[in-house]
Amino acid sequence: MSQQGYVAAPPYSQAQPGIGGCSAGFGPPNSSLHYGHYGDPNSSYSAPQPGVSKSTVPFGSSAPVGPPPPGTHQFSQTNFQNGPSTPGQQPHRFQGPPPPSNTGSSYPPYSHQSQPAYPNTASTSSTTQLANQLNSMQINSYGPGTAPSPCMSSGHPASLQGPQLLPPTQQQMSLPPGSQVPPPANNVNGLCAQPSLPPMARQDGIPGPVPPNPNLQQLPGQPPGPGYHPQQANYGPQMSGSQLSYPGAFPGGPAQLPGPQQKKLDPDSIPSPIQVIENDKASRGGQIYATNTRGQVPPLVTTDCIIQDQGHASPRYIRCTTYCFPSSSDMAKQARIPLAAIIQPFAIVPPNETPLYVVNHGETGPIRCNRCKAYMCPFMQFIEGGRRYQCGFCNCVNDVPPFFFQHLDHIGRRVDHYERPELSLGSYEYVATLDYCRNNKPPKPPAYIFMIDVSYRNINSGLVKLICDELKTLLDKLPREEQEESSAIRVGFVTYNKVLHFFNVKSSLAQPQMMVVSDVGEVFVPLLDGFLVNFQESRSVVINLLDQIPEMFADTNESETIFAPVIQAGMEALKAAECAGKLFIFHSSLPTAEAPGKLRNRDDKKLLNTDKEKTLFQPQVNSYEALARDCVANGCCVNLFLFPNQYVDVASVGLVTMYTGGTLYKYNNFQLDADSPQFLSDLRKDLEKKTGFDAIMRVRTSTGFRATDFFGAIYMNNTTDVEMAAVDCDKAVTVEFKHDDKLNEDSGALIQCAVLYTSISGQRRLRIHNIGLNCSSQLADVYKTCETDALINFFAKSAFKAILSQPLKMVREILVNQTAHMLACYRKNCASPSAVSQLILPDAMKVLPVYMNCLLKSCVLTGRPEIPTDERAYQRQLVTSMGVADTQLFFYPQLLPLPGSEERQCPSCCPLL
Repeated sequence: MSQQGYVAAPPYSQAQPGIGGCSAGFGPPNSSLHYGHYGDPNSSYSAPQPGVSKSTVPFGSSAPVGPPPPGTHQFSQTNFQNGPSTPGQQPHRFQGPPPPSNTGSSYPPYSHQSQPAYPNTASTSSTTQLANQLNSMQINSYGPGTAPSPCMSSGHPASLQGPQLLPPTQQQMSLPPGSQVPPPANNVNGLCAQPSLPPMARQDGIPGPVPPNPNLQQLPGQPPGPGYHPQQANYGPQMSGSQLSYPGAFPGGPAQLPGPQQKKLDPDSIPSPIQVIENDKASRGGQIYATNTRGQVPPLVTTDCIIQDQGHASPRYIRCTTYCFPSSSDMAKQARIPLAAIIQPFAIVPPNETPLYVVNHGETGPIRCNRCKAYMCPFMQFIEGGRRYQCGFCNCVNDVPPFFFQHLDHIGRRVDHYERPELSLGSYEYVATLDYCRNNKPPKPPAYIFMIDVSYRNINSGLVKLICDELKTLLDKLPREEQEESSAIRVGFVTYNKVLHFFNVKSSLAQPQMMVVSDVGEVFVPLLDGFLVNFQESRSVVINLLDQIPEMFADTNESETIFAPVIQAGMEALKAAECAGKLFIFHSSLPTAEAPGKLRNRDDKKLLNTDKEKTLFQPQVNSYEALARDCVANGCCVNLFLFPNQYVDVASVGLVTMYTGGTLYKYNNFQLDADSPQFLSDLRKDLEKKTGFDAIMRVRTSTGFRATDFFGAIYMNNTTDVEMAAVDCDKAVTVEFKHDDKLNEDSGALIQCAVLYTSISGQRRLRIHNIGLNCSSQLADVYKTCETDALINFFAKSAFKAILSQPLKMVREILVNQTAHMLACYRKNCASPSAVSQLILPDAMKVLPVYMNCLLKSCVLTGRPEIPTDERAYQRQLVTSMGVADTQLFFYPQLLPLPGSEERQCPSCCPLL
């Protein structure tokens, strides 16, 4: 039986005698460049090292291997041809800046050269059909004659009221009655349109509930009967070139046969995300999810469960777009499914789950492979009685250090397997040695510097007093290690308008001392001793200072401010103290004072929907990028709290925040009474976050594929090292992988993420996350293990990065075409033959069109005059560092019922499209 996914049928359909051509090929003209293709012939890949044999010992369970089921890849002549028309045709990807040169990386540089775009003579296929279907979808409308219901029951949205589940033996979606039209009898060019098979809801998909049948109404006066509803779509002029399609599609063939106008897809037939979420909660919520099997698909991010680490990293740390990689680059190019992992290395672990164990090997340090430098993990295979081990990533055979030696049991596993976290768990930490520290010196505990804008507007609105009053209580809640009584973090204070004010709060002083730096062109730190102090030791002086600051500047009339010198001053202070840290900057206006980083108001609505619109998301001056590079090099993270009442150029002032791993908060037209609770809540959470400082991340993979692109609040000096001045529990890095060679289905695809960082107590540590994925030569296995939430995270970040260099219209087209290609490949290779007018969705991707529609409607990708430019730049930066759970909630938010409402309460959340 062939693989059949979720089927969405448009209303009032009938067999179509012919379908016209479509517009020219996807993407930009042939002269445009492409970035990061599958199977790029001009890309330089690292060849496998000679003399290295593949490991024959699998870890965990491998993907099922066998011949494809009958009919999976074979279709009658009436089916469209999906996927690339020629082997040389490259998938269309976002274009980006070329990566910097690789200095000292363990992989060869990934070169990007000019690639032609899709040819304009691309053949008409079901990819085009799906693209037109996706473009014509109106998910936020409820169809003619219906209105959205304010309430739903059992987690079903208003568009799916009264579902009727079929028995397990009849997994077939019922179709509404309609007029039955016989197939055309004429045969053109040997192709005859035959009656389509009835649509199937799903066959052999991932276990789960059958999608409900929507209640579709019968047209009055129409006799009931089977048939498919025509889809309303606009098709462009006839294309030249060979096309495999319905009669009339071949060049020089008979004219296209007339047919009734097609209808748009019925929104009621689109699967409900709420239903998918509720079904997953019902089947997997509250249960224990053990990570002992390679390539298993975890519960959705919206499902609460207890995760037990049994050899692979928890999905709280790593989620993948698919848990079964294609075995070859040709398969990956054919499916066009992004191969990516979203890594959230410091994700919060609930109290009912085990925290990470810390492994300390003393002066010897962590055990690593001599060739690829991968750290000891469950993927290492011990041989020769335990005296040597074979690396699971590069297959190199290494000697076991004498202190680490242990005998093997009867199945070849060390007898201390379950006693060592690095051998039995997917995530753990190592205590790093001096070799992993800057200048081979142990790091000092980090510091927090609070930098407050004391211009006229902030003083007059009461914001400065609010901040100072809140800091009096927050400084007692600075983060600390669990075994420590008090926090080791030191604090410092700076105020500014057109000049900088440093404060000496040394514990031996009776009153704080202020020093003014008026030369903002070349900022320096006027004092070292007494600027960064332990709050518990200098409590009285710090409290005194926080009381005096609002009164000290109460009579100010200064409205102009600086910004770049403020960050420069904080970075120089941390550099002088030889420690990493965070800057908490509270800023409210466009920096117009004469100083480095001065900005002008460049908000121009005329640039919307033009090729120059991308400049609105780029920094106005180059000084901020250079400043961000210096901050990362010195471990200085910038957290920015913005309180604008007009344009402040978020794209420029927020650049340092994004590159340094910081967080940007924005409160438009801040009102003390209305907005202070939200601001204070954000400040408290940010101050108490578990954070790693001065961090470097490296992602290693097994042979056959490698990491090629990275998205997040990161900075990269080369193609392999991800640098972050700080990384907290909310930050995630999305990593894309490409094939170097054919993958082994037995050994699978292994990924190891290592994060070197400084803890809040000043200890240098390595946090390791390992995950193993399956590999398969069957496309059905790849589609079966996809995760839609992770796919949307990848698409959003790659699209938001692409808008810096490409027009928004092109970015939106690429997103639609990419989605169409993925679904078309599934339809061709994995689904049973069905009517062309039907939208067939893989079971694991049945809400992908809805989520993609939400992404396309986001304000970042929608250039409308009523949307402020700052808001678009802010949301772009916000999404760039999000994890999977955050992007799922961001693009598909939920409406919650308010307690005490007079209307009938909804038993569950209502979708907001």
